[in-house]
Amino acid sequence: MSFKSGLLAGVFALGLFSTPALAQDAATIAAAETLRDQALNDNIAYEYTRDVTTLFGPRPAGADTDHAAAAWAADWMRAHGFENVRVETFPLVGWNRGAESVEIVGVGAQKLSAAALGHSIATPAEGIEAEIVHFTSLDALNAAPVGSLNGKIAVVDAGQMPRTRDGSGYGPLSRVRSQGPKAAKDRGAVAFVMRSAGSDHHRMPHTGTTGYHDGVVPLPSFALSAPDADQVARLVAAGQPIRMKLFSSASTYETHSQNVIGEIRGATRPDEVIVLGSHMDSWDLGTGAIDDAAGGGITLATAKIIADAGRPARTIRVVLYGAEEVAQPTDHGNGGGAYVRNIGAEIEKHIIAGESDLGADNIYDLGLPPGTQNSEFAQKALAVLAPLGIAAGGEERFGGVDIAPLARNGVPVFGLSQDATRYFDLHHTADDTFDKIDPVQMRQNVAAWVALVKLIADSEVDFRAIAAANTASIASN
Repeated sequence: MSFKSGLLAGVFALGLFSTPALAQDAATIAAAETLRDQALNDNIAYEYTRDVTTLFGPRPAGADTDHAAAAWAADWMRAHGFENVRVETFPLVGWNRGAESVEIVGVGAQKLSAAALGHSIATPAEGIEAEIVHFTSLDALNAAPVGSLNGKIAVVDAGQMPRTRDGSGYGPLSRVRSQGPKAAKDRGAVAFVMRSAGSDHHRMPHTGTTGYHDGVVPLPSFALSAPDADQVARLVAAGQPIRMKLFSSASTYETHSQNVIGEIRGATRPDEVIVLGSHMDSWDLGTGAIDDAAGGGITLATAKIIADAGRPARTIRVVLYGAEEVAQPTDHGNGGGAYVRNIGAEIEKHIIAGESDLGADNIYDLGLPPGTQNSEFAQKALAVLAPLGIAAGGEERFGGVDIAPLARNGVPVFGLSQDATRYFDLHHTADDTFDKIDPVQMRQNVAAWVALVKLIADSEVDFRAIAAANTASIASN
């Protein structure tokens, strides 16, 4: 018996809990604690992550491995007791990396470690050779006069991403990746190169999607590993004119991706749906273990552990979203958007959603929807999560890329914040492989998800009504 359960038992003995409602509440808390402790000794999430990364390797959106992994995951759900399992497809522009190279030519000639950004267009067959113009920020590139980069290669080195627990340094660098090629093109550049959006100092570049603008990717675009970006910066500081030669045979093709959906039907309120999200696709350089096979393992294990103890009151639906990683010529929200379009009016019965997409290292805080951070439910949840080292976090409104379309359509979201200190060392690199998963920390993730989702599933809390009222109150003020 846990400390909390023992305390509740003592309170009952004193007769302080006398109503059926309070007794039911205490039983729900005790059940959540029991499942939390059970999950700390359960390896199903770790085994799922091992299998999907081993059997299918990289799973670029729309590729054959993406399709095969989705079919396998649907079979996995069926074999583990999930219901209403289905694979829902949607059209997609896929991308093949092809061959690529980046080097300095002429004075200081040397090969550089680089990778094309996702959905980058190819160079001409002979490559692109030109002088570089070096910028230390996206703002500096945007401030360059139109025409000042005619025939040049724009290089943006916005500095090394800091290692932080919340991963907050990533956003500014991802904007360089998505917006930089367009800014460079507008000023006459023939190609774009950036320092990788990562916190490591390994000689491994970080890929990641660049942006479509008016339906096209403007330029051939590449990311340098951190040591190579430093090398270029030193040459620039020494006053050395630099010429680069870039080559890419990247190409796009028409294909599809898919969402894999399965659920544990609720016993008494099956129409009230809790969505647990992650994404199935990965980048092609590694095997997508931390990004994001781990999230699939965590959410699937959560639903299964809860179901094995008896049906929850509400339905728990796990969605392995497709094509989270890639931009598209027209932004329809990829897997998250497809899911919202397919459920239609059923979205009104979606009471809350959460997403696991930041690796599998320890969870340290809980974010709840507007209006619920200081509620009775929050107090219960934090009491159950406290033994895992989890404290109260801030208000959660966005939730993650895949469940953002749900959030924009009125579905409240929660967040269990994972420690991202080392995540961006590995993110979008060849080093994103299964050996980077720490099984002990992954079990802590599952325990947190199981405890929280069990409490939500068996509660009477109307998160939608609370969030809507809170949002309306803020707007009126």
